[in-house]
Amino acid sequence: MWKTILRRFVVMIPQVFILSVIVFALAQAMPGDPFTGLITPETDPAVIENLREQAGLNDPIPVQYVRWLGNALQGDFGQSYTHKISVQSIIGQRASNTVMLSLLSFILTYAIAIPLGMLAGRYNNSILDKMVVIYNYVSYAIPTFVLALLMLWLFGYSLNWFPTSGSVDVTIPAGTMEYYLDKAYHLILPAITYALLGTTMIIQYLRSEVVDAKTQDYVKTARSKGVPEKVVYSRHIFRNSALPIASTMGYQITGLIGGSVFIEQIFAFPGMGQLFISSLNSRDYSVIVALTLLFGVATLVGTLLSDIIMTIVDPRIRID
Repeated sequence: MWKTILRRFVVMIPQVFILSVIVFALAQAMPGDPFTGLITPETDPAVIENLREQAGLNDPIPVQYVRWLGNALQGDFGQSYTHKISVQSIIGQRASNTVMLSLLSFILTYAIAIPLGMLAGRYNNSILDKMVVIYNYVSYAIPTFVLALLMLWLFGYSLNWFPTSGSVDVTIPAGTMEYYLDKAYHLILPAITYALLGTTMIIQYLRSEVVDAKTQDYVKTARSKGVPEKVVYSRHIFRNSALPIASTMGYQITGLIGGSVFIEQIFAFPGMGQLFISSLNSRDYSVIVALTLLFGVATLVGTLLSDIIMTIVDPRIRID
């Protein structure tokens, strides 16, 4: 399997190269540049033109790309025009917040979806099953920003249970136990909101698989041998029904990282998603290209990760 994984990583190299070309070209096609916002009636056009020349923005696009690629291969993604620090530094500051939010959302997603899917499948056509199906329809239909705003208004402003912005109280000294507890406290509301939106597919898949598995011969055989019903569902039905959701775990993880834009923006959570939106507004090309490329690479890694998870869950499957 390790040889196959290595081969897949080698195949990713041209894919990442093509992705970088497309992303860089699209960023250059955006109207304006980082210095457009500096132009006022009192601004000397020569000053702005000099800034563009110093930044290399007047060079042909292929020349800019080759220069950027050469630096990127050395771990240098350029300077952020807005934050006045290196791109890798500003992304590094935000990446930990996004990763923590994504991991907590991932855990909550499966903690909610697996019990609901199992219960709905076990007691299909019951009132409980219908309630789960209704929840599924609502969570599937409601837009991300609508649910986020509702959760923010209800639990943040009305009930005042959770913070409404930020990732930590700036008055708390960094490195203390109180600091880490406060960071976890700020994560709860956006993570729950994100998790509720991600349970739909898992519940639906698991419910369908459980309903189908209940009629299989191996389940009937287990029951005829006197295996307790709890064990039948936990060891036999769930293990086989989990294959479809296991195949999507890799996509789920990377999808949470790349899809946190709306959640982070609405909750004013300082992660990579919020950084991406602010960089688009300020036309910070260096940050936009680096983040988009990072999200694309995460998707490619997620594809491989899903295949690896499938081989662990079901040894009969081998990745090619």
